[in-house]
Amino acid sequence: MNTDFKHTNQIVDFALPPVRGGPGRLSQHLVSKQGAVIVFWSGVCSHCVRYDAYLNDFENRNPGIALLVVAAREHESRAQLLAALSQRALQLPLLHDADRALAHQWFVRQTPTAFLIDANLQVIYRGAIDNFKYPQDPEYEPYLDAAIEALLGGSSPARPETAPFGCPIESIHYILPKPLGR
Repeated sequence: MNTDFKHTNQIVDFALPPVRGGPGRLSQHLVSKQGAVIVFWSGVCSHCVRYDAYLNDFENRNPGIALLVVAAREHESRAQLLAALSQRALQLPLLHDADRALAHQWFVRQTPTAFLIDANLQVIYRGAIDNFKYPQDPEYEPYLDAAIEALLGGSSPARPETAPFGCPIESIHYILPKPLGR
């Protein structure tokens, strides 16, 4: 990973162990595609559950864009991930970033966080999938879909970055030197 990723928006090819859904190398998913969406995800994040149908149907709606979902939550095992996929009937390509190395390199702190890259590994968009409203809401803003539309249309998205929101990928534990009140 380029150490200046936060400033250059350029990534390098990566490989992670697949949980399900084919190869673990990004470049293999980009073959004959105009780009890819990489979503950092967790099987236990309540915010990620909201996007189950969106992610399950993603490739049908966007045949020119590859989808890779990366599980990067601390202490989430392969068995737990497979159970979540099965229980929720998810049919998405899932990779496991068990040590959160990729998440750290990409400055991901919560799930879900989405990245749209073009075929040259340039980050086009990063942040929230939408503004956490439902499509029938008059204030709904589909940030990721708008960025995909711009990429496919040969232009830059109006909003190349939004603040993601969701569940933390790492817990912060406070260790008190002695119990309170004693």
